[in-house]
Amino acid sequence: MEKISIVIPVYNEEDNIVLAYNAVQKVMSSLAEQYTYEIIFTDNHSSDSSFETLQKIAEKDKRVKVARLSANFGYQKSVYTAYLLTSGDAVIQLDCDLQDPPEMIVKFLDKWKEGFFVVYGVRMRRKEMWLINYSRKLFYRLIDFLSETKLPYDAGDFRLVDKRIIDELRKLYDYAPYIRGTIASIGFKQIGIPYDRLERKSGKSKFRFKDLISLGMDGVLNHSIKLLRFATYTGAIVFMVSIFLMIVYMLAKLLSPEPWPAGFATITILILLSLSLNSLFLGIIGEYIGRIYHQSKMRPISIIEKKLNFDEESQNT
Repeated sequence: MEKISIVIPVYNEEDNIVLAYNAVQKVMSSLAEQYTYEIIFTDNHSSDSSFETLQKIAEKDKRVKVARLSANFGYQKSVYTAYLLTSGDAVIQLDCDLQDPPEMIVKFLDKWKEGFFVVYGVRMRRKEMWLINYSRKLFYRLIDFLSETKLPYDAGDFRLVDKRIIDELRKLYDYAPYIRGTIASIGFKQIGIPYDRLERKSGKSKFRFKDLISLGMDGVLNHSIKLLRFATYTGAIVFMVSIFLMIVYMLAKLLSPEPWPAGFATITILILLSLSLNSLFLGIIGEYIGRIYHQSKMRPISIIEKKLNFDEESQNT
């Protein structure tokens, strides 16, 4: 019988943990004749009673496994850690707030049985402000445009991933992972299933605006050098325009019968343009260099402080 791993990242979700556990258990119990399962919670060092709640669940249900990280390493690293701890034939990622309906697990598994290695949810509608919705849509399209890997539109982290993909992830080391982009770049047969995203069951989102910006930077910088090429192309264009203007000004000064004006405004504009471009492109180059620096230090992606219900082999992960 095939085994399914359900991974649920947690950060200060004390009000949602039991709801998420019950919802997943209900769905997987209906599939008991087809699959066995495990639920892996990665607690990103919550400051509320999340870990205590997880301990109580793990004591009652040995299929529930908990890994508490030693610090808040961020959402993407928490997810990546959870993937590496799985032992199932397929892995399904689900957020603890239940905005992604667990009932979709059945559809994911059906597509997996058809031969797809990755099955992801495509968000058709979500109950948020229209400005946030359109901003997200623009974000996904911008990331896809800049990325050298084809990324699905409006697809988040709600997905099923075959064990073969997990095996490939184990071979990689990425200090600033962008999981959805990495999985898309690995290839194999992938398909999206549309669904409507729900409201949070309880509490407020811990994903702040600056986290969205950081995620976007990870998506672009991890999977593309187009920004560096953009800097190169823009620099070449500015250089050619500058040469052209130099020739024009020289000819105008030589051929003009009248005294040539001082040109204070023109010089000021050119200097400001030059400074702006230099600052912009130095910033882009600095982002890439910073990532190279962190990558070269080979620091651990995350550190696990405590594990519950893992076997001896996984304790060494």
